Order: sequence, then structure tokens, then C-alpha cells
Amino acid sequence: REGAGAAGPPPHPSLWPLADVKGRPCEDFCVLQHSNRRHNNYNSSCRICVITLAEAHPLLQNGKTIKSVNYQISPNCSRLQNKVSGKSKRGAQFLTELAPLCRISSTDGEEYTIYSCIRGRLIEVNENILSNPAILQEKPSTEGYIAVVLPKFEESKSITQGLLTQEEYEEVLFKRHNNSA
Repeated sequence: REGAGAAGPPPHPSLWPLADVKGRPCEDFCVLQHSNRRHNNYNSSCRICVITLAEAHPLLQNGKTIKSVNYQISPNCSRLQNKVSGKSKRGAQFLTELAPLCRISSTDGEEYTIYSCIRGRLIEVNENILSNPAILQEKPSTEGYIAVVLPKFEESKSITQGLLTQEEYEEVLFKRHNNSA
């Protein structure tokens, strides 16, 4: 496999949070965008994207315990069945911005659907979180990542439209805090 692999995502990503996905308050995700210098397509670097939970996601708050992670999206669609091969990533499932990647259940009975947030090909899912879901909370932006997505080359520079900068996300968090106080 190329991309993040078992060791987690490569270092020094650009962080792009996305708040209140699908209108659900506090269900925030992050897109960590990495430059993949090994992929030379017309002498340009390709950008792989790692999907993670954002710091304010309810699953990362005190008191939550993750019970399970399920990549079975529907009876006919499992992200675990994604088989990718070759430089052109043949066989990769194509994702839209709001394509579900997995469902995460907590011990309090809540279930959260995690979405792709960007368009592209699903390169890999993090199977390590199936047997050790606690790493989602312990190391959400490294070993606890959800999936790796490769946007279309021509879209790789524009995928951050609609995502927030770190400063904009901090402003969202500040407003949430003030509204709840």
C-alpha cells in the first residue's frame, strides 16, 4: 500500500478542519493534506488526504468511550472491500464529499457516521482502529486516522474550498464555547 500505511500518515500535513458536517453540531472532521513527492504526474506533486476526527468531535470529549468501528456502510458496501492496485489506483472506491466512511459507536449508545469530506478515491482505511478503537481518541491525527483519500489530480488544489483554516476553526470553537456558557 502507498499513502499512510500502518505507521500512520506522513509528517507535516496541512490541517483543514470542517465543522458541523451535514448540519450536525460539533460533529467535526479534519482533512490532513500531505504532499506525496513520490507521485510524479507531469512533474507535479499529488496531495493525499487523511481523514481524522477534529478535536471538538463528541467522540474526543471527556467521558466518551468508543465501543466499535464499522466500515460496513450498507448491505452492499464495505469500505474494507476496497482493493487498490497500481499507480492509477485501480479498484479504489470513488467517494463524494458526503460519502460515509464508517460508523463509530460509543458505550453510551450514540452512533456517529464519519464522512469523507472530500471527493476522491479511497486509498485505504485504518483497519487498526477495528481491533483498537481507543487509538481514535488517544492519537486522532496520527495512528487513529480514519482513512486515506486521493483526490483527482485536477481537483487536488481546490479540495480545501469549503474547509476551514485552523484560525477559522478556532473561531468556531470560541463561538460554541461562548454560546454554551
